[in-house]
Amino acid sequence: MKSLCFAFAVLLLAGCASGPRLNTSHPSVNYDNRVQFVVVHYTSANLERSLALLTHGQVSSHYLIGDDASATIYKLVDESQRAWHAGESEWMGRTWLNSSSIGIEIVNPGYTDTPTGRLWYPYSDAQVKALIVLLKDISKRNGIDPKNIIGHSDIAPLRKLDPGPLFPWKRLADEGLGMWPDAQAVARFKLQYAAGLPSITWFQEELARLGYQTPQTGELDVATRHVLAAFQMHFRPALFDGTPDAESAAILRALSQR
Repeated sequence: MKSLCFAFAVLLLAGCASGPRLNTSHPSVNYDNRVQFVVVHYTSANLERSLALLTHGQVSSHYLIGDDASATIYKLVDESQRAWHAGESEWMGRTWLNSSSIGIEIVNPGYTDTPTGRLWYPYSDAQVKALIVLLKDISKRNGIDPKNIIGHSDIAPLRKLDPGPLFPWKRLADEGLGMWPDAQAVARFKLQYAAGLPSITWFQEELARLGYQTPQTGELDVATRHVLAAFQMHFRPALFDGTPDAESAAILRALSQR
């Protein structure tokens, strides 16, 4: 009993006469949710290997969506705990997002390089439906801003490609789970920028304003190309070569107005 009282005193818990009293009558209004972001990944492995890596390897995620017919959702880490899924990362000026995000892995091979080019693997309809249900639940409980539902490639564009160009970002955005530009605005701005592209400085500033960690050099350096390619893969997956063009500029402009 003495040891129990001592432990409670050390932890500032009430109940032991010799320990300090814990007063909870003055709660602060200055706080927000630890969880600010949701980061989506593909596993690059089958279900069995994915479960092994995420439960006994050096990485982890809060959830894993399987590739079976019903797209089983596996809860691997409690949302109150930090999972190791983001690595060195940044979004909206926040760094090392493991501490402020929920990670969702989806069983998907990613891609295969072939003699005729890179082959990307699609997500099943069941996986997408399961993801939408899961994201709606997470977002509602944690008050996640739609712009903070992002991919691994968005927060680490120099290192990562997942969830890849076949990930259905527009379908998620149609469900209120992410950003997507207005098509009419994109078409209007594309005509404007076809006559002359904005400067590289403009591209860098707009990408940073959207949330991407972007160099502010005024030059189309390697890092800027990677960031622009990640943006294009998310919002214009038909072509994501990191080259500034009128459509990319139009999408950035349209997104800034939403």
